[in-house]
Amino acid sequence: MLPELLGGSADLAGSNLTIWNGSKPLTKEDASGNYVYYGVREFGMAAIMNGVALHGGFVPYGATFLIFMEYCRNAVRMAALMKQRSIYVFTHDSIGLGEDGPTHQPIEQLASLRTTPNMSTWRPADAVESAVAWKAALERVDGPTALVFSRQGLPHQKRDAEQLANIAKGGYILSDSEGTPDLILIATGGEVGLAQDAAEALRQKGNKVRVVSMPSTDTFDAQSAAYKQEVLPLEVTNRVAVEAAIEDYWYKYVGLDGRVVGMSTFGESAPAGELFKEFGFTVDNIIAVAGELLEA
Repeated sequence: MLPELLGGSADLAGSNLTIWNGSKPLTKEDASGNYVYYGVREFGMAAIMNGVALHGGFVPYGATFLIFMEYCRNAVRMAALMKQRSIYVFTHDSIGLGEDGPTHQPIEQLASLRTTPNMSTWRPADAVESAVAWKAALERVDGPTALVFSRQGLPHQKRDAEQLANIAKGGYILSDSEGTPDLILIATGGEVGLAQDAAEALRQKGNKVRVVSMPSTDTFDAQSAAYKQEVLPLEVTNRVAVEAAIEDYWYKYVGLDGRVVGMSTFGESAPAGELFKEFGFTVDNIIAVAGELLEA
């Protein structure tokens, strides 16, 4: 049985897309609603969510842009510290935010969430991974979950039954070649599609390439050593991680000799497509970076 949810957003409900046809505003005149409009109060929203979770009776979820996680950071950290069942929906998750510029484009926030003890963080690649992430968040009872979503529409990825089941493990083989791969591409969120396209181009050149989608690093890290070895075999040292966020986090998966197509600076103000090209989030650049490893 699903828990009863109490939704809310910090003045961005229309952009966060967290209102559904069963949402009813909670007002001074009518307290029977199930959705709170917090106004421009990210910290207040997260703090009130903690209070709701501590009181019991509802599972609170609240939404804002990922960059505004900074405003509610203390309350988010307290939810993790107190092991409270809160769900944070963070949208507009990268430089893909576009023309609002670097003040609104998150770079280091994903790494901050992922390295917070007892915080589970998901960054889905499509609607299927999003559904699995929501399910994981609803079933988790000993801590908060951050669900991090793109502003852009993302292509659906084909999966068989085994791959579908393995999404819940946080990281899984999305596409592969026969035998031990020459190269592993690891990606999350909106960059999974790019990794898939780059892998296909590299396979056309005769390379054996595996693509690993890793929507939740903490969930993957909690899997058995055997499963992690199956997905990321230690003998395959040619690895490239692709994520439009701070690059340093990914060296734990690619190793010091691996490569990361990521961010090492703040973004810029321009349309999303131009920014992705400017900062190297293109099939051609991923192929070039992978080529450095394959030719070494």
